[in-house]
Amino acid sequence: MTTSSRRILSTRLTVKVVPGASRDEIAGWLEESLKIRVVAPPEKGKANSAVEKLLAGALGLSRRAVRVVSGATSQRKTLEISGLSLDEIRSKLAV
Repeated sequence: MTTSSRRILSTRLTVKVVPGASRDEIAGWLEESLKIRVVAPPEKGKANSAVEKLLAGALGLSRRAVRVVSGATSQRKTLEISGLSLDEIRSKLAV
């Protein structure tokens, strides 16, 4: 019997979130961080959910592949992105 295991690649990414913006957008890179603007207000996790959804869509991933792992109540957040390397993320988000 042969078994194989596949390790899932995950990357941690630092983002600066601007909630309450006029539109949802990935504004670009600020050194090693990504700046993201979302319409959602910074209350009850709405902005966090909007960031996860926006980034997952831009990267062509499922919503579950992107999640906030720290900074839930801060503008500076750390996201964990499953399935892509940092180089792949930068390439897909060439903004």
